[in-house]
Amino acid sequence: MNSPRTTLYRDKYNARIMGVCSGIADYTGVNVFWVRFAAVASIFITGGPSIIAYFIAGFILNKKPPHLYRDASEQKYWQGVRQNPKRTAKEIRANFRDIDRRLAAVETHYVSSNPRLTAEIERLR
Repeated sequence: MNSPRTTLYRDKYNARIMGVCSGIADYTGVNVFWVRFAAVASIFITGGPSIIAYFIAGFILNKKPPHLYRDASEQKYWQGVRQNPKRTAKEIRANFRDIDRRLAAVETHYVSSNPRLTAEIERLR
């Protein structure tokens, strides 16, 4: 199952010719200037095949949906997922562990400062 947020699209909104370079930039999180620079450099290095590959990609790739991300932070998150899914999963687990630790501290504080609640909990055990 491939999420729409982890798929490579042509980005027609930021496009110069067909939107392939801007789509690659959106997918990888690299500045579009550097992707375009690499594309132009590849034309001089390889000659014709890179131009053909660009147009093939332009015809094969789907257009990017207009409301794929809610905001810039969501876009950055999904770029991180595409770049390194394992690292993103570790970061999410660490965030949940931190939330769990803070919630336990709040529960401990509330229970220890409320003798009536502590007595009720002990009675239920």
